[in-house]
Amino acid sequence: MQPRRQQPHLWLLPLAAGDGWPVSQAEQGWSQALPAPVQKRYLSSRSLLRRQLAGVLSLPAAAVPLHSPPGEAPTLQQGHGYVSLSHSGDQVLLAWSPWTIGVDLERQARPIQADLLARRFFPKQEWQQLQLHDSAQRAALVLESWVRKEAAIKWRRSSLASDLRHWCWNAEQQELFHLQEGWQPASHCELRNGWLCAVVGQAAEQGIWG
Repeated sequence: MQPRRQQPHLWLLPLAAGDGWPVSQAEQGWSQALPAPVQKRYLSSRSLLRRQLAGVLSLPAAAVPLHSPPGEAPTLQQGHGYVSLSHSGDQVLLAWSPWTIGVDLERQARPIQADLLARRFFPKQEWQQLQLHDSAQRAALVLESWVRKEAAIKWRRSSLASDLRHWCWNAEQQELFHLQEGWQPASHCELRNGWLCAVVGQAAEQGIWG
């Protein structure tokens, strides 16, 4: 079965909007092993994802073929497209696409140790480029680079520990690329209501806000 709608979709929503919406029996069971705050976030994000996907796939929320155990990248049954999610604070970023997709979310005002992060985790050429900017500009550029790379890692279904150092964001040329494998996926990052939202994959080339 193919989804009736082939246009990718992206939704930025408050986690609290998921309260009271259904989840699967498996999701309910998995949640029992989680600490209370994590359990609430997990159930809210999965119920919201089911609610949004129900409209895209023309299915009841409970029938959406979503497999999303805690700590794993969510997947849909073959033929139903691809999903990704990211939560930060009280917000969640959800995505559906007919192509592989990755998303990440961070509050724009989040305080970070930009120089420390960039020196430790970014490729040498990116760190050198960052030093051409003042400290305030560097902080903004580092946060944008970080969310793009996290989205890229979700797009590849890899991990921060193994792959973060190999992704490079060239802000001047607006190019994201993997130093070892040569991947250069489309990426998009925009600010919405104080939140940086990054998307990586073919869907990033289109207007995808649902």
